[in-house]
Amino acid sequence: MRSLARPGRFLSLLLMLMLCGILMTVSIAGLLAPVEDVAAAPLTGLAGLLNRLSLTANNTLEALNDWASAQDRIAELEEQLARRQVELIRLREAASDYERLVSLLGYISALEEQEFITADVIAVEQTGIARHIIINRGARDGIAVGMPVSTDLGLVGRIIDISANAAQVQLITDENSSVSSRLQTTRAHGSIVGQASGALRLTMVDLDEAIRQGDLVITSGLGGNFPADIVVGQVTSVRQFEFELFQEAEVRSLIDFAALEFVLVLTSFEPVNFSVFAEGGDG
Repeated sequence: MRSLARPGRFLSLLLMLMLCGILMTVSIAGLLAPVEDVAAAPLTGLAGLLNRLSLTANNTLEALNDWASAQDRIAELEEQLARRQVELIRLREAASDYERLVSLLGYISALEEQEFITADVIAVEQTGIARHIIINRGARDGIAVGMPVSTDLGLVGRIIDISANAAQVQLITDENSSVSSRLQTTRAHGSIVGQASGALRLTMVDLDEAIRQGDLVITSGLGGNFPADIVVGQVTSVRQFEFELFQEAEVRSLIDFAALEFVLVLTSFEPVNFSVFAEGGDG
C-alpha cells in the first residue's frame, strides 16, 4: 500500500509544479492580465481602506497632541492674565492713592498757616448711633483729643480718644456730634448735627435768614471746637414749620464716609476750653 501511495503523491506534486509553471508562463506572456485585474480589485480596495484607516488614526493622534498642547498653552496664558490683572489692580490702587495724596497736599498748601498730619483710616464704625473711625496716628505723633480731622473735601470730625499709635475720630454724622456752622453766602449761623441715618441737619437758623438749596455750609469757629471756614456740606432741602422759632435744612457732606482711606489731622489747632470761664464766673 505504501509503495502505491508514494507514486501517487509524487505524480500529484509533479502535476502541481507543471501547473504553476504553465501559469507563470501564461502570466508573463500577459494572457492572465484580465483575470489578475479582477482578482486584484478586492485586494486594492482593502489596501486603500487600510491606508485611509492608518491616515485617520495618525490625524487623530496629531489632533490629540495638538489639543493637549493647546490646553497647556491656554493654562499658561490664563496664569499670565491673572498675574497681569493683579499688577493692574496694584497700579490702579497706587494711582488712586497718589491722586488722593496730591489732593490732600494741595489742600494743605492752601492753608500755609496750619499744620497737618496725614493718617490712614484703619477701622470704620458706622452702626447705630455711634459713627467713628480709627486712624493710625496717636499720642506719639502729637495727636491730642479735640483736634479737628478733615480731607480736601471738608470736615470729617474730631479726635475723641487716643492711644500711643492710634486715635478714635467722632464723625460729624454721629448723632452726638454738633458743629457750629454758617452759610457761606448769607453768613447765617446755625449748628450742624448728625442724624441716626448718617445724614446731616443744619438747625437753629433764624427764621428771617434765607436758606437756599445748594448753599455751602462751612464751620463758623464759634464755640472753639473747630477752626472757621472748613467746608461741612451743601444744603439739599429746607424745612420750615409753622410756630417754630428756628428753621432747619438738610445738608449733604461732600465726603463719602464709608470710603475714607486718608485724612488730615489739624495739629496746629487747639480747642478752646470754655469750662474755665464758667468756673471763674461761679467764683
